[in-house]
Amino acid sequence: MFRAFHARPEPQTAAAPAPVADVAPAPAPVPAAPSAPGSEVVPAKRSEPRPEPTPDAPTPERLRLKARLHHQLLDELNLELVDSVPREDLRREIGALAARALKAEATSMPAAVFSQLIDELMDEVLGLGPLEPLLADPEIADILVNGVDRVFVERAGRLERSDTRFNDEPHLLRIIDKIVTGVGRRIDESQPWVDARLPDGSRVNAIVRPCAIDGPSLSIRKFARIPLKMDRLVERGALTAAAADFLQACVRGRLNLLISGGTGSGKTTLLNALSAYADPHHRIVTIEDAAELQLQQEHVVRLETRPANAEGTGLVTQRDLIINALRMRPDRIIVGEVRGTEAFDMLQAMNTGHDGSMTTIHANSARDALSRLEQMVAMKGGDMPLGVIRAQIASGLQIVMQTSRLADGTRRLLSISEVVGLDGGTVLMQDIFVFRRFGTGEDGAVQGRMMATGVRPRCMEALAAAGLAPADAAFAPECDA
Repeated sequence: MFRAFHARPEPQTAAAPAPVADVAPAPAPVPAAPSAPGSEVVPAKRSEPRPEPTPDAPTPERLRLKARLHHQLLDELNLELVDSVPREDLRREIGALAARALKAEATSMPAAVFSQLIDELMDEVLGLGPLEPLLADPEIADILVNGVDRVFVERAGRLERSDTRFNDEPHLLRIIDKIVTGVGRRIDESQPWVDARLPDGSRVNAIVRPCAIDGPSLSIRKFARIPLKMDRLVERGALTAAAADFLQACVRGRLNLLISGGTGSGKTTLLNALSAYADPHHRIVTIEDAAELQLQQEHVVRLETRPANAEGTGLVTQRDLIINALRMRPDRIIVGEVRGTEAFDMLQAMNTGHDGSMTTIHANSARDALSRLEQMVAMKGGDMPLGVIRAQIASGLQIVMQTSRLADGTRRLLSISEVVGLDGGTVLMQDIFVFRRFGTGEDGAVQGRMMATGVRPRCMEALAAAGLAPADAAFAPECDA
């Protein structure tokens, strides 16, 4: 049956290898094949029993063995047929190959270690090798590979070093190439960095030599298989029920929203949660560099940018996609993140009837977010006066949210602010809800809560007209928002 996987046929006279069951061989040494004269294999001493290795701690010898077996698999398997073969059959044949290799090398291996070796080989063939256990761990949010033997993960908002390692630099490069080619992208010396995504939507960034001085670097931002909804964010303390109710009314009332924050502060998670409140009958067009939004509505068109090819042609930018999206009869446009001149076209969409649009931006505060938006629009050129840019911002945006990852690793919504107009060339804003920090607990946890500022939003009239306005009591200053 293994011949069905082979890239080249074997001679008909060759005997078929005996299948090896999923149960690994016993720890006793496997006898070596008859050796040629002068090349005797010295059997391992059995007088002093050695402790059984821990399966989770790969030894250098096992890493080298796995590398040899992996190369042998690449030579013998027809990779085009692997996906069509039942997993149990593939595992059995890989086990048989590993058992033959161990026998040929007169090497013994405990059952638990052998079983884990087969799991690792399966991951190499079907998945992303050493990264597969980390991707399957629901407690891990980020996977950061700084080199062959330096892998870090984020759990509960804190970084910790992992025992995971790669065989060598070509092994890591092979995993990176497997990721990027899966989404039609490339990475090499002429294009040494790339943004990509995994099939589950997890965001990937990779950079290689010569820009990565110490070797290839890989960053994976995992996304939950089931997107977090607003009630779960409230339970986790990211914001409070009154603030969530107000944001729900803003989305259903088709106000234009901007989410600001630093890297890993929860911007995309909040955007996903807010998008759940959009009218299911609306046509939504999403635009991203690497598709990661997880909208639950049925009528969604997902667009993704494309880098230039090896000849330097074929580049498709976010600005190209926004311009095209305006011709697709969208009710709402959601841009994963604005980084450049596409900010101008996003503002144009917000000011020309595409109410309820949303996007994110990297900034340290709500005020800084507006300043960055000004700079991005100015990058378009054309000597557009600053006053005109600010007028576009003041009329196009209604709500700005600021997210942050605090010192204890928790992600919080720090403020919900309303853009209320333009005065003397300055965009006016007012805070509706803010996070008040009280101190730090003995365990290092940040203590604080989100509170209403006492300011009644000007958008309340529009929300009330649509039957969506929250009760005025939610905005009272003494109210624990």
